[in-house]
Amino acid sequence: MEATMTLSLADFLGRWRVDRDIAHGDGSRGRFIGTAEWVPGEAGADYVERGVLQVGAGSFQAERTYRWGPGLDVYFEDGRFFHAVPPEGGDAAHWCDPDQYDVAYDFTCWPEWTARWQVRGPRKDYVMTSRYAPFTG
Repeated sequence: MEATMTLSLADFLGRWRVDRDIAHGDGSRGRFIGTAEWVPGEAGADYVERGVLQVGAGSFQAERTYRWGPGLDVYFEDGRFFHAVPPEGGDAAHWCDPDQYDVAYDFTCWPEWTARWQVRGPRKDYVMTSRYAPFTG
């Protein structure tokens, strides 16, 4: 992808592989492997993520849903605003009292891309890097 390319919601529609590493400040690690799907709806798209989360010696099924608006605004399931994805890649943030969530989107290798979240605060301390690639089967 060229650095000046601007993505729209249509670019995300469909199924993607997602591989996520979670590095906690205490040195523990986790990993999520699954799929992410953007399903078009009336006013944007539903983002549904499903897979297996490995934490320590255990693993379990995990699922998360967000709503993406046409302008790449992301909302929690209950309708609260989460953050806006920069259409050319870059940084965004979300304050969830008392913790700060900072994300960097990297679309330079589109259609493969990453979202790197750094979460800091009295309750949380981790870096979560998600790698997305088009689903091929």
